[in-house]
Amino acid sequence: MLKKLIAAASLAALVAGAGAANAQQTLRYAFQGNLNTLDPHSLNETTTLGLQGNVYEGLTARDKDLRIVPGLAERWEVLDNGLRWRFYLRKGVKFHNGNDFNADDVVFSTARTLARNSQLAVRLPRDIEAVKVDDYTVDFKLKTPNPILHYSWDTWYMMDKEWTEANNATQPSAPQDPTPSFAVLNANGTGAFRISEHQLGVRTVFEKNPNWWQKSEHNLDRVIFTPITSAPTRVAALLSGEVDIIDPVPLQDVARINASPNARVLEGPEIRTIYMGFDQMRPELTASSVKGKNPFKDMRVRKAFYQAVEIEAIKRQVMRNAATPASSLISPLLFPQVSQIQRHPFDVAAANKLLDEAGYPRGADGTRFEVDLDCPNDRYVNDGPICQAVTAMLARIGIKINLLAVPRAQFFAKANSPVFNTPFYLLGWTPGTMDAHNVLNDLMMCRTPDGSGGRGQFNNGGYCNPKVDELALKVLVEIDTAKRDAMILEAFKILHEDVGYIPLHQQALAWGVSKNVDIVQRADNQPLFYWATKK
Repeated sequence: MLKKLIAAASLAALVAGAGAANAQQTLRYAFQGNLNTLDPHSLNETTTLGLQGNVYEGLTARDKDLRIVPGLAERWEVLDNGLRWRFYLRKGVKFHNGNDFNADDVVFSTARTLARNSQLAVRLPRDIEAVKVDDYTVDFKLKTPNPILHYSWDTWYMMDKEWTEANNATQPSAPQDPTPSFAVLNANGTGAFRISEHQLGVRTVFEKNPNWWQKSEHNLDRVIFTPITSAPTRVAALLSGEVDIIDPVPLQDVARINASPNARVLEGPEIRTIYMGFDQMRPELTASSVKGKNPFKDMRVRKAFYQAVEIEAIKRQVMRNAATPASSLISPLLFPQVSQIQRHPFDVAAANKLLDEAGYPRGADGTRFEVDLDCPNDRYVNDGPICQAVTAMLARIGIKINLLAVPRAQFFAKANSPVFNTPFYLLGWTPGTMDAHNVLNDLMMCRTPDGSGGRGQFNNGGYCNPKVDELALKVLVEIDTAKRDAMILEAFKILHEDVGYIPLHQQALAWGVSKNVDIVQRADNQPLFYWATKK
């Protein structure tokens, strides 16, 4: 009953807000989760960065086809044999409070991004140095060449040094921080929209920035973002015309929405990979019946779990064929060579044999051991049902799963803590650079001792193979495409043989969109309102 009341209250707030804005061209957008922070250097999460990207901007941008284009920098050049990148900033750009954007803001944003609590530190080499040349020129000095330095800078957003210092927000807040800084609840960017209202868990209002430096392609006066966690409520709001866009569409409702007179489903491929990971760090596995050791340190146990997962059943029954089974942690759309790797086959008998060989026999009740599975239930398409299906599949090989499926905010507060203390988990990953090295660096390299910044920051389970690290470092500086691709493929093959993760699939995008709205749907699933028009 409480959940129904909360959903009704949220929808009532949305309708009330929409009614007040009828005189304006208002787009109403509903997502299954909250916008938990406005701080652009806090949380490295696709939807959060996408929503922030309507307010903040990077030195570079990506166009509708995900190609890198100039952003707050008009152009850039690489000097000193790749050890210095010079960025020429766009003049005349103002933050929403009227302050000028200049080189001081870039140097400040660099230091803030490299601070301890920033998950966006992965956008920058740890030893990078930002040097002001003049008010509109900045040099980035490197210790080693990095040919893809700027590949993820479209979501590395620039902040106003004066505003941030004046509001005592020079340090980013960690996602799990119980006392968030001013920048978590307030925003001051250079982008197409400014934040006029932010009620966490209720709604966020984006107002058109009349002084945006770009020529607007949108015709919106405002956007009202509302989290609606209940899928039926979200669909009902779209079909009744109370919202204009919902994300995601429950797969079972695609046909019904497409048959409606006033809405349609906008579908397309997504580059995000959904995967499962293991705690391979701790000598004793927590939240498990196994004492004195960690079964996930044994490749045979990890492979048994992998081979017990019937990926075609998940595709067919849980995802309703709106997913492409994955053999690794990157989509073939980004790195086609990964198609050479074939999934370990679904084989319950082989999985049982591996567990027997690893020394985990069945008990009198048929159970080998039990372990927790941490899973969000409102972040990815059918994430909760996926984890329920995996729970049933692992029961076939004698593994009792204690499923902890929780809302996105609660899950990421745990997942984003310095030490992600979970034995087994489900996550999704979109390479921020659109390049395979991002996966090598963030998910596959050995995790840094404190779990922060640089290499392996999101390698939550602590997978570690020195050969993969060696290859990742070489890939970073290799400019010969053929040699680089060969090393990337070798690293992914090593990960596959090590069974460092269980890759599941790339999910398909499904947005419910009113027929009087046009919006660009990129494969990175970022909701960018400056490419939306409403009739």
